[in-house]
Amino acid sequence: MRIAVAGGTGVVGRYVVERLKAAGETPVILTRAAGVDITTGAGLDAALHGVDSLIDVSNTTSARKKDAITFFGAGTSHLLQAGKQAGVRRHVILSIVGADRVDFGYYFGKRHQEALALGSGRPVSILRSTQLYEFAGQLIDRSAGPLAVIPRMRIQPVAAQEVADALVALLDGPLGVAPELAGPERLELTDLVRAVLKRRGSKKLVLPVRAPGRTGRAMADGALLPTDDGPRGHVTFAEWLADLSPVTR
Repeated sequence: MRIAVAGGTGVVGRYVVERLKAAGETPVILTRAAGVDITTGAGLDAALHGVDSLIDVSNTTSARKKDAITFFGAGTSHLLQAGKQAGVRRHVILSIVGADRVDFGYYFGKRHQEALALGSGRPVSILRSTQLYEFAGQLIDRSAGPLAVIPRMRIQPVAAQEVADALVALLDGPLGVAPELAGPERLELTDLVRAVLKRRGSKKLVLPVRAPGRTGRAMADGALLPTDDGPRGHVTFAEWLADLSPVTR
């Protein structure tokens, strides 16, 4: 069975592709390198020919509200339209736990994506996941100089592999918004960053900051934590960290 993966070369996307191959499926990775641009729709119709299902883990690195809304709006609209024309039977989307409760720029884009998908009349399943363990390293890599400026956030992070497993399972799961997926532990983001820096052998210092206003209070006070008794990952942060390359970055 041919299953398209938007964002198939990203952190979660690579694991999705691995899971599909292991299950004997044929992943179709939607990338610009393959001549497909979901933000313009270029190449989508041809790429989705004969595709049974679609998993969207596409992402943007911009945290600006306008950029996020534009990216997720355009990409989701084109995927929904092309999927309808191709007869795609299931459209699975990865979203974020708490994105509807925290007024942060990037989260407005995810809200827009969810609203478009759920209002489309298409067979859509949405998985809201908490932050990935890899999020700590991404923030470090984006911090130039000797300091890693890290927002104060109470989170319940999860392993990317387990997010991929949950997304693939939704190909035959219920429609609509699935129960929230989170990791096994509630942690402080700054603690994760310090641990990753130590594992890398980096001397970069962590500078914790609180985002301004209600957004910062919400992040620090746990608005990004799950609110229901949905599924929980089993891989702890310590276990994930032990497998992380200790090479200095």
